[in-house]
Amino acid sequence: MKNEKSNGKVAFITGANRGLGFETARELGKIGTRVIIGSRDAKRGEAAAVKLREQGITAESLGFDIRNTRDHQKAYDYLAEKYDRLDILVNNAGVWKESDTSSPTSVPTPPSALSPEILHETFDTNFFATVALTQKLLPLVRKAPAGRIVNVSSILGSLTLQADPASPVYSYKAFAYDASKAALNAFTVHLAHELRDTKIKVNSAHPGWVKTDMGGPNATMEVSEGGKTSAQLATLLDDGPNGGFFHLGQAVPW
Repeated sequence: MKNEKSNGKVAFITGANRGLGFETARELGKIGTRVIIGSRDAKRGEAAAVKLREQGITAESLGFDIRNTRDHQKAYDYLAEKYDRLDILVNNAGVWKESDTSSPTSVPTPPSALSPEILHETFDTNFFATVALTQKLLPLVRKAPAGRIVNVSSILGSLTLQADPASPVYSYKAFAYDASKAALNAFTVHLAHELRDTKIKVNSAHPGWVKTDMGGPNATMEVSEGGKTSAQLATLLDDGPNGGFFHLGQAVPW
């Protein structure tokens, strides 16, 4: 099966062999975007690309570990050689290390007891490596007619909602994860400001509480819905928002 309605755009999505990343690739692929799946496990990445191709989507895979800076260069070289630009970067790869989300009774470690190792590992993936990859690929995004960068965040990274006793997330706190996503949101604001006079748009996405391995079985959204927000922000028109935080078109407070 072949997708006949290519829109000529190229998207690189990290952590896309399953879950939110895979669904984002599917959403973008359905509208004719060529999607490149970044996956730590090259075999699983290629298997995911095959599934998409079977649905008529133009999909490729790239063995990619966001915590490996050599892979950042590999991704740059791959995209530069094949396409000489990158239209869409979806920073989807992320980790949660503080509790077992598959268990409804599992409670995240309180900040007073959180190990430095968990804090560092979470930030290394969710923030530092994501920033470094974006910096590496930004020259290719600048070459696109209208580049889009989507940082996959979480409502748990909203300091406004975390501090509000009336908010739905007030009683659920995972310090390392939440803080890493708040930092990622700060990166969104600052990078969007830097690029405000270009055609590039940078936004944070809250995909929702989705039934993925990270979200757990008690989540309220199906996996098939998990990529919609990222795909929306990846395909914004020229008059769309820049430097915002959104879920399915609705603004999320910082």
